[in-house]
Amino acid sequence: MFRRFALLLIALVAVATPAAAQDERPVQLTIGGGWTGVYGAAADRIGNGGNFTLGVLFNVNETVGIQGEYAWNGIKNKQLLLPVFPQPLASGGVPSDFFADGNMQYGSANILFSPKVSGRAKPYGITGLGVYYRPVSITTPSVGYTTICDPYWYVCYPTLVPVDQVVGSRSSTDFGMNFGGGVDFKVSDSASIYFEVRYHYVWGPEFGPAVNPLTGANIPAGKANGQFLPITVGFRF
Repeated sequence: MFRRFALLLIALVAVATPAAAQDERPVQLTIGGGWTGVYGAAADRIGNGGNFTLGVLFNVNETVGIQGEYAWNGIKNKQLLLPVFPQPLASGGVPSDFFADGNMQYGSANILFSPKVSGRAKPYGITGLGVYYRPVSITTPSVGYTTICDPYWYVCYPTLVPVDQVVGSRSSTDFGMNFGGGVDFKVSDSASIYFEVRYHYVWGPEFGPAVNPLTGANIPAGKANGQFLPITVGFRF
């Protein structure tokens, strides 16, 4: 009797699993977190960090969904050396520590594409557009004068200026795009766990060109374009 009951239970689970995988709620909340990598030229100015995401997914049908999402990505600080001079016309600048840290926040509208599958694991692709807010905070223990033209710090002083003009908080709000994919694992009729990798590209402002007053070298114009790769694990329910 027990063996027959066990076999019947296994058969019922096998039959019910595909049906449960196809049963999507029309509206789902998403929440997740993970690791964010910084790539491109920005990687020399800001470090990798973590992320937190919150969104609403509208399932149009079995294969298409529309998602509104907010995400916060913490960025670890980076230490750079800049020459600091005691006076504007003095020589022999001393390499001094400067630190930059910040975060990236965005709101985006995305489209999810999913193939029809019969199991609990459901792969999907995602792409969308968004508005990205990127603040950065610069600090240093040094006192004196320096020169800098760095698009990723949102500052360009092609002349010797007091250090307190370089340090401080700045930000940039720009448009960007994202694309990637993931896998959604159904854990119940109303909840799932997802694993997702997405590439974000942000079109930033341009700084420069300028001339380095210390060396006379030309400093080409640079754009504060951002490239980020968040890896996120979360829940949909």
